[in-house]
Amino acid sequence: MPEGGYRIRDQYAIHFIIFAVVEWIDVFTRKDYVEIVLDSLRHCQKEKGLKIHAWCIMSNHVHLILSTDGRNTLSDVLRDFKRHTSREIVKAMEENERESRRNWMLWIFRSAGEKNKRNDKHQFWQQDNHPEECTSTSMLESKMKYLHENPLRAGLVRNEWDYMYSSAINYYCNGKGLLDIDFV
Repeated sequence: MPEGGYRIRDQYAIHFIIFAVVEWIDVFTRKDYVEIVLDSLRHCQKEKGLKIHAWCIMSNHVHLILSTDGRNTLSDVLRDFKRHTSREIVKAMEENERESRRNWMLWIFRSAGEKNKRNDKHQFWQQDNHPEECTSTSMLESKMKYLHENPLRAGLVRNEWDYMYSSAINYYCNGKGLLDIDFV
């Protein structure tokens, strides 16, 4: 862990961020919930100045390499993103009668929310983001490699660029992924 804990010190520097769902629940096995995350990231790019340099959404966590254009601090954008996606994903679960794990997942989110004074009702994301400032080119390359190889290590794909929910296709194949990328 960096000295002083995981915190964003330089709000405008490039950071490697991880968000995990409470109890590491596999929420993002459902396309509807992934779309909420993708739509929110697009909104943050357009309206809040979020720069997405690389990304990968796994079944229960999200890896991002981010910065901002200066309109907002990275902390503010991440706070708003997490708050919005938490509300929207829980709402989508509550309304989805075909969600076979609905009652179980909502119970876990309620239980986590009751233990955390910062929440009204549910807690979807774990509290920390584990931000790490990318202070060198080699660190940035290492984090990007780790992020893009995550689906490969999980046995989901044979090649990083075959994973739909990541920016690997942008970097390895000059393709167009599901999100616009600010290349580094």
